[in-house]
Amino acid sequence: MNLPVNIDATALFRAAYENRYTWDTSFPGYSADVTYKHGEVTFSGQAKVVPDARMGFKGEVSGIENEDVLKAVQGQLWEIAIHRVRRPFEQTHAGNSFELGSTDADGAVQVMVLGKGEGDHYKVRNNEVSLVHRHIHGTVVTINTFSTFDTGEGYLSATYDSVYHDPATGAQKGEKQVFEDSYEKVGDFYILNRRVITTETDGSVEYCFSNFQLL
Repeated sequence: MNLPVNIDATALFRAAYENRYTWDTSFPGYSADVTYKHGEVTFSGQAKVVPDARMGFKGEVSGIENEDVLKAVQGQLWEIAIHRVRRPFEQTHAGNSFELGSTDADGAVQVMVLGKGEGDHYKVRNNEVSLVHRHIHGTVVTINTFSTFDTGEGYLSATYDSVYHDPATGAQKGEKQVFEDSYEKVGDFYILNRRVITTETDGSVEYCFSNFQLL
């Protein structure tokens, strides 16, 4: 990736931010069957994502009696919904400014955050955000994206990992999680239909969504 000498950090990051696939205001929500698989353990239920005035979208899960599994599925549905919300760049990054950092051998350009989010940084490669390093709710999350899915209307992360650290000590909190996501088109919208999360201790947990119906 050959950057122009006068490349602007804000313009570079904004373009990658706006290249993410999100649901527009016409998205009606959806219902689906959901199956949780971990080794020999399988639970099935129903999932729903609906528009929400405060959050943008919210998830609902029913039909799963195991409390731990129910919470795990609810957590993934929340993650799905929150990352598909479309918010203007100026709203999400109000109070921030940006400057360029180093460039990796693969062309990924570091974008440093100044202002409100100082200490955070990102990497942009091929008009996609390939790394996120953010302070969120008293912890630091680092997400590396390895491959993406091109919807034709923006990209979605396909394979990536995430790890949390203590912002004061730098100590790792919990295990690194490795994700593999796939999607299907339902009507005019792309929706996650399978997510596999792997850790060294627990192995792989699979979340499968099927029988989608737009609301």
